[in-house]
Amino acid sequence: MPTHAPAPGSDDPLDLHGVVPPTVTAFDRDESLDVETTAEHARFVVDAGAHGVFPLGTNGEFPLLTPGERDRVVEAVVDEVGGDVPVIAGVGAPSTRQTVAHAEHAESVGADGVVVVTPFYYPLDGEAAVEHYREVAAAVDCPVYVYHIPSKTGNELSLETLDELAAIDNLAGLKDSSKDVPWLGQAVDGHPELTFLAGSDSLLAPGLDLGCSGMVSAVANAFPELVVDLYEAYDDGDVARAKDLQSTVYDVRSALKRGPYMAGVKTALDLQGFYAGPLRSPLRGMDAEDRAALEADLAALDLL
Repeated sequence: MPTHAPAPGSDDPLDLHGVVPPTVTAFDRDESLDVETTAEHARFVVDAGAHGVFPLGTNGEFPLLTPGERDRVVEAVVDEVGGDVPVIAGVGAPSTRQTVAHAEHAESVGADGVVVVTPFYYPLDGEAAVEHYREVAAAVDCPVYVYHIPSKTGNELSLETLDELAAIDNLAGLKDSSKDVPWLGQAVDGHPELTFLAGSDSLLAPGLDLGCSGMVSAVANAFPELVVDLYEAYDDGDVARAKDLQSTVYDVRSALKRGPYMAGVKTALDLQGFYAGPLRSPLRGMDAEDRAALEADLAALDLL
């Protein structure tokens, strides 16, 4: 349990805290699913000190997978690192019916909890969002974590809606990728019973300052030791060092954002000798120029 870092929510049976990378989904060169390497990536971050793993988040390219592929990813990650750290599996889908099916499967194969992104494509009012989460939570016994990322889903949760969500029996926490610091600060202040996870690499140390007990960091997919060091420095009471490491994370984050969306993490892994394959179309990888520039940036930061 944390020493100086914020504690998890009192209603969170997993006591989620620390670094929980949103692990990548690996593909073969023809973009077919590579479950073995997907599991190896989960092992890679856990061996580097990650406190949990979150397969099938944004970095896991979950909207580009079939339902069967998503189930296989959860099975592979649970088989590889389940029992070592909490596995919280992404199960969200636009429909409640499909979300429930993914949640039931994840629980049945041993996932410790499920992460439910706010339904996307169709606009939702607060009442529809609450009913969605209520139905998913009723279908499983494991803890449910909300994934709030309005820039991708088009659906923002109000603080009033969060109050209603918090009343759902096994709703245990929220991963916030809104980058709305006032919203997150008020959410944490109003709900000490919930675990909050900072969902942007721009807000790792600031998220801890706000009361988040952990962080879902894309940078930690490629450089887990860096982010683990940041969290552990903060938890040791060395906030100055944590904030110095946050400055490094800002530089890494900027470097990873070169080129096409989300290409940086898999390229950075490849530059370290861990090939997780291409992104699945229509996402695309870096060209040679962007790859060389990323390599130079990471070398200058002493990360290669």
